[in-house]
Amino acid sequence: MEVSEQTLGRWRKQYRGMGDEDIRRHKALEEENRRLKKAVADLTLDKQILKEAPEGKD
Repeated sequence: MEVSEQTLGRWRKQYRGMGDEDIRRHKALEEENRRLKKAVADLTLDKQILKEAPEGKD
């Protein structure tokens, strides 16, 4: 697997000066952010489906 020079440069810039614990915390926050974005997208879709569903009237 090869990594481009551009990607290496971006990683170096992003993680420069960070210790191991900082990097772990950063990655954990990125993962949490990804999960939260997915949850928001799912809830937005659910809301749209419910909005478009016909109301049940007895």
